[in-house]
Amino acid sequence: MTKVNLITGFLGSGKTTTLLHLLTHKPENEKWAVLVNEFGEIGIDGALLAEGGAILKEIPGGCMCCVNGLPMQVGLNMLLKQAKPDRLLIEPTGLGHPRQLLTMLTSPVYEPWLTLNATLTLLDPRQLSEARVVENENFRDQLTAADIIIANKRDRWNEQDKAHLAEWAQAQAGERQLIVTEHGKIDPALLDTPRGPARELPQAQHHHAPAAPVSGLAALKLEGQARWRRAMNQGQGYYACGWIFDQETVFDTIGLLEWARLAPVERVKGVLRIAEGVVSINRQGMDLQIETRQSMPPDSRIEMIHSSQADWNSLQSTLLKLRLS
Repeated sequence: MTKVNLITGFLGSGKTTTLLHLLTHKPENEKWAVLVNEFGEIGIDGALLAEGGAILKEIPGGCMCCVNGLPMQVGLNMLLKQAKPDRLLIEPTGLGHPRQLLTMLTSPVYEPWLTLNATLTLLDPRQLSEARVVENENFRDQLTAADIIIANKRDRWNEQDKAHLAEWAQAQAGERQLIVTEHGKIDPALLDTPRGPARELPQAQHHHAPAAPVSGLAALKLEGQARWRRAMNQGQGYYACGWIFDQETVFDTIGLLEWARLAPVERVKGVLRIAEGVVSINRQGMDLQIETRQSMPPDSRIEMIHSSQADWNSLQSTLLKLRLS
């Protein structure tokens, strides 16, 4: 019997960082798996989670919470029957709706295979002051579906953020556990918290064409002699554009970081090769986090998400000029 948790949360709330933290506490005698879905086609989280010691499967390009749920079902079935993990952590896209997933995981067909434990929902309280986020149905319903709410990124809050969180918690949290933390550092024992009473959720508004499940890393791969390619996606009122480059491509470090910092988009996430090695980039709004990494990924990839169409061609032109010959 596989123990399963949903790790949900809106764009930029810190789901992947939380998963990385949890994976560092995986008992040596247990087999863990991660099923991850991203809004864009490129698949950044797979590269970030690759060294976490868990079996990884990606469902790129939209929503594992789609109405027919086929990509999710195929990926889930393969993990449960082939890998037989002791624990499965599912990370839906930040723009995904939880209803379809929860309905599927609690259906009779999966009763012999899994035990659904608490759903953990990440919340960046700074987003409570953003009307576009608060009014988003997925943001609201992710929090409604939560058994445990993780108020993350405490090190970035100001007094107004704390006040917004306290106000929201008083009105919305109810009896549910609210945990305050930073960098996704939560007690792994939370994963064994039983699932709470089911909460009524509205039917999701589905805006994606379902993508085929992909086994292992590289949600999108280069073909033939291609050195790079671009992929785009849109839905839920957001637009994504991402790029993947071959393993020989190396970027100018300072130029790349400035490009990511100044790009007129809301979300930037990537893992890229630079002269000094590898750098991961994670930007939400103007909050930019960079980290050098030891492991060498098979390629470089970066993705941007914005609430309107950006000038992707101009951004791409600048990015291409940052390649070192």
